[in-house]
Amino acid sequence: SCISLLVAGTSGIKKKQQDVLGFLEANKIGFEEKDIAANEENRKWMRENVPENSRPATGYPLPPQIFNESQYRGDYDAFFEARENNAVYAFLGLTAPPGSKV
Repeated sequence: SCISLLVAGTSGIKKKQQDVLGFLEANKIGFEEKDIAANEENRKWMRENVPENSRPATGYPLPPQIFNESQYRGDYDAFFEARENNAVYAFLGLTAPPGSKV
């Protein structure tokens, strides 16, 4: 399966994106970064695929948004909570490698 991380170039969300990217890279979890600022198709896809109950009351969901294939896994807050609870692999819908603590 392929983890997709939808990102944008705005500085306000850069740190959150770097946090997720750094974790995925450090744990050798393969992922594809999809920029929604530079690519209208990615933006449209994200807006259509973030579930209704995970969208803000007004406006559009902000990146980073995390998917496993087309299955929505959550936003930064959900990722952060999973990391705090050592449950990132479950959050991502992946099987944790032997000896993994996340």
